[in-house]
Amino acid sequence: MSLPEKKNIDCLDIDLQVGRDRLHRVFSEPSTANKASVALVRPPLMFSETAIGNEIVPSIGLAYVNGYLRKFGYEPLLVDGQSGGHNRLTSLDKYPGYQIQGLTFDEMFEQLPSGIQVFGVTAMFSAEWPLARDLMNEIKQRYPDAIVVAGGEHISAVPEYSLRDCEGLDYCVCGEGEHIFFELCEAVTNHIDIRDIPGIAYLTEGGEFVKASTVTRIRNIDSIPWPHWPDGYLEKFWASGKSFGVQTERDMPLMTTRGCPYQCTFCSNKDMWTTRYVMRDIDDVVEEVKHYYEKYNVTSFQIYDLTAITKRKWFLEFLHRIIELNLPVEWSFPSGTRSEVLDEEILNLLKKVGTSYLCYAPESGSERILKDIKKQIKLDNVIASVKSANRAGLTTRVNLVIGFPTETRSDIYKTLWLAIKCVVSGVDDLQPYIFNPYPGSQLFNECLESEAITIDDEYYLSISRQNSDILNFNPVTFNHHIPNWELAFYRLSMTLLCYGLSYLLYPSRIVRTFKNLRSNRADTVLEARLKGLFARKKA
Repeated sequence: MSLPEKKNIDCLDIDLQVGRDRLHRVFSEPSTANKASVALVRPPLMFSETAIGNEIVPSIGLAYVNGYLRKFGYEPLLVDGQSGGHNRLTSLDKYPGYQIQGLTFDEMFEQLPSGIQVFGVTAMFSAEWPLARDLMNEIKQRYPDAIVVAGGEHISAVPEYSLRDCEGLDYCVCGEGEHIFFELCEAVTNHIDIRDIPGIAYLTEGGEFVKASTVTRIRNIDSIPWPHWPDGYLEKFWASGKSFGVQTERDMPLMTTRGCPYQCTFCSNKDMWTTRYVMRDIDDVVEEVKHYYEKYNVTSFQIYDLTAITKRKWFLEFLHRIIELNLPVEWSFPSGTRSEVLDEEILNLLKKVGTSYLCYAPESGSERILKDIKKQIKLDNVIASVKSANRAGLTTRVNLVIGFPTETRSDIYKTLWLAIKCVVSGVDDLQPYIFNPYPGSQLFNECLESEAITIDDEYYLSISRQNSDILNFNPVTFNHHIPNWELAFYRLSMTLLCYGLSYLLYPSRIVRTFKNLRSNRADTVLEARLKGLFARKKA
């Protein structure tokens, strides 16, 4: 099935007339010049040597940028440090106690030809920053005349810090990146000044930080081309059993919405997406699903949305359209979803379309903490929805966090009680996380102002090991009442209790887990992580 023609790219929500003039010029006067040569790059995965909770996944962000640029005549080369050497670990002399999974820098540069003019590097997660910075510095050393650009949530949250900490970084793309990066490539192609492109941040020759405008969004997301996956790229992940959360034979990433309308204080999404939540046209999503199934013979679609299930009417229509397709595939929602829309009707439809995994994200069992972090949910609704999901035959996960700055032991005990009620109600996966303030979030800014955080490599590395190593009894914490070792004890105890109770109450899961550990399937995140750990041990 060929990819259908998409509509012309609509304008951005920007507040500078210069940006509107530039957009008009780009689309009304297409350039006939040779396009700049572009490489899209992602560093390998870096994590603690004692971690068990990390997994590499396809980069849907770079795939979207790839598709966008190709719509306008560019032919980017995608070099992903996580698309090879999946089960191979390499120790890092520069970062004792840490290792990378995937390709080495030298292996990545072997894929890069000379003459690249623009490098687009993804720096989505703050835990990746030290390695992403090192990669960009090495790119600049090897390609001194090239323009090095970085984008992603981390970059959008701390662009000035990123520029000052990385000598090899020329420009930051702040916010939704496809069109901003395209404009930058057009500027290089047509020898136009880059510095007034909306959404671009940079340092002047005198060292002054400049951000050309506020965060921008593409108004009509249905005009964004589908992700472009290079030949053989996804197959590498499938062959080594890598996926986002649970695993089937051929898992396909998919995004149906963009952004999140909520303002939780621990979340950094507003610097990347603002609070504008946009749902794609259902016809377009359905066509993309059909295209992937026919082209790749996928066995499962994994929804990568920040907040997938929010608008009931849209989601009901989407489910009915998927039922009409009648494709023999599974669906999973490994990102945290909210419970408001997940009633009996929706959950039964989810089961009917083949949903195998659903993740809830209540975060805390304490009403006081939920109010503090602006998490607008009702815990009774969560429990009711979890019970309905279990009756419908869905495999479920619940995400919980302990150690918020104002949290007390009483609050943690309430979260433990919520966890127990969820497991008794049928939840399969439940491992609590210790709170870590992510750059761009309200709580990060508060910790920064109180000098609880010093932004440096050690801070970023602490994010990497914080929740991937549940045996770490010396985590970096930001709670005012409870010592870090005690929070680590609560985390480990809750994890062991919840999984132990799950297998005790539902003994058939023991058989399923042993069976999956010997197959190309994982029905829970725990199973996927164990399989990944065993595979790395063998490599």
